[in-house]
Amino acid sequence: MAANRKLLAVAVACAAAVIGVTGCSSDGDKDPFDGMSADKIADKASKASKDAGSFTMKGKMDQKGEVSNIEFSVAESGDCKGTMGSPKKGTAEFLATGDTSYVKADDKFWESQGGGSTAELLKGRWVKSAGEGKSVCNPDDMFKSDKLKDLKREDDAEVDGQKAAVLTKKKGSETTTFYVAMEGKPYFLKVVNKGSDEPGSVTFSDYGKDVDVKAPPAGEVVDPKKIAAGS
Repeated sequence: MAANRKLLAVAVACAAAVIGVTGCSSDGDKDPFDGMSADKIADKASKASKDAGSFTMKGKMDQKGEVSNIEFSVAESGDCKGTMGSPKKGTAEFLATGDTSYVKADDKFWESQGGGSTAELLKGRWVKSAGEGKSVCNPDDMFKSDKLKDLKREDDAEVDGQKAAVLTKKKGSETTTFYVAMEGKPYFLKVVNKGSDEPGSVTFSDYGKDVDVKAPPAGEVVDPKKIAAGS
């Protein structure tokens, strides 16, 4: 069933859309990015965040007036797990290990996808989908730096108590703001997008921490062929 893998792709795409992209320490008040251009700071943040291997992302995106919440954790292997949903369309839990993905969702989500009969069939079950030979949640794809160009550095700020360099990218009426850690490694801490068709914000945390992703028990997994057959 392609729907669950599509959900994973949407989750990752949401994060990448907000971000705008498909080892340095501080000493007191010293600016670790002194003399660097905004583009160079973003390049360092992209590399550090990607090299961390694992991370957790939480965010919101406004899609045509409906706010979707998303949270997922990515392991160094590219395996990932998380949730995504909205009050109108319901909530889905997803995970991906290797090139195989799984989705388990509430009735409201399945009803929005395929009607009441599908919701009843999938209640409390995981739907499995074979991939295309690669992980959906590849950190290399999340932190690409090729689009982090023509940035401007603004006044520094704080994100959850952490001092951050603030970089902005403007394109027409759209503004994307990147917050980069100024203490420890220069990870991305937060990204906010305003003025686009799908504005939103994401925060990043738990860089380098272990993320355990395991496939669900076989007895809890639904055969996509049975869903297609309506049984």
